[in-house]
Amino acid sequence: MMIIDSPSNDAYFNIALEEYLLYKYPTESIFLLYVNSSSIIVGKFQNTLAEINLDYVSENKIKVVRRMSGGGAVYHDLGNLNFSFHNLLGENDFMDFSQFTKPVLKVLNDLNVPAKLEGRNDLLVDGKKFSGNAKLSRNGKMIQHGTILFDSNMSILGDALKINPLKYNDKAIKSNRARVINLKDVLPKEMTLDDLKQTLIDEMLKTNASSFIYELSTEDIEDVQKLISEKYATWDWNFGFSPKYSFQNAIKIPAGFIELHLDVLRGGTIEKVKIFGDFFASKPIEELEVLFIGKNHNLNDIRAVLESVDVTEFFGKVTIDEILTVFK
Repeated sequence: MMIIDSPSNDAYFNIALEEYLLYKYPTESIFLLYVNSSSIIVGKFQNTLAEINLDYVSENKIKVVRRMSGGGAVYHDLGNLNFSFHNLLGENDFMDFSQFTKPVLKVLNDLNVPAKLEGRNDLLVDGKKFSGNAKLSRNGKMIQHGTILFDSNMSILGDALKINPLKYNDKAIKSNRARVINLKDVLPKEMTLDDLKQTLIDEMLKTNASSFIYELSTEDIEDVQKLISEKYATWDWNFGFSPKYSFQNAIKIPAGFIELHLDVLRGGTIEKVKIFGDFFASKPIEELEVLFIGKNHNLNDIRAVLESVDVTEFFGKVTIDEILTVFK
């Protein structure tokens, strides 16, 4: 088994690294550990915009990255340790999460932490969740990966994933806002995240005779960076890959009340637009609505449309930034 401790705290890098390893080493068993700086990792089948507080995420420069596996959105920061097992598909039941959570549970139980697997894929202590796990199968392999909340900023976790559920109506999987706990609260006071990481590595080396430490080569890192630029840092993957959804929002600004309804196709393309309100317009609002059709539900694309017209002709005395808020 290859044991890899990622050298990067960049969420783009580490999520891309999982896919890179899947295809680079199609027969090797791998145990990967990584820590991301502030980021939200959304499940493959989720509507990203319905999972995040976009204003908060943008203001705080929190990266948003879609992973390959399903499940719900999670918040990562430097107080969150992530683990990933890569094994040949067929060796284990795909829906059984117990085998690859056992090493984590054993380490914690040995430290007198009463952690256990509950439900389908969560690790809990005293009824509080510290780890969620997800799976995928591809290229003849299965990946099971999970989070370990060690000393994560709970207030940011709540704010970054907070969203008004009335804005969106879609068939995507909604994240479960479970009660959570940081392991720092139940582990020995002197233990750090790095200590926990090393303890997990030692456990894998001890229990897997063929295990060895593998350091990423320059070629590995360059190939991962290429995958980042082509996929994991793009709007098309992180936002546009979302399923078809309907979006509704309304704002009250000095110019009046503005209500927006969008139908957005899978891939993020706006299919239908309807704008209502009590604003005064010198031009028919339908002339503006049609300009958004075929554009991405992306604030950069929306801004470009608004900058191509005189918005005061449609809404009265307004600014582009005011109109943009109704699209968030």
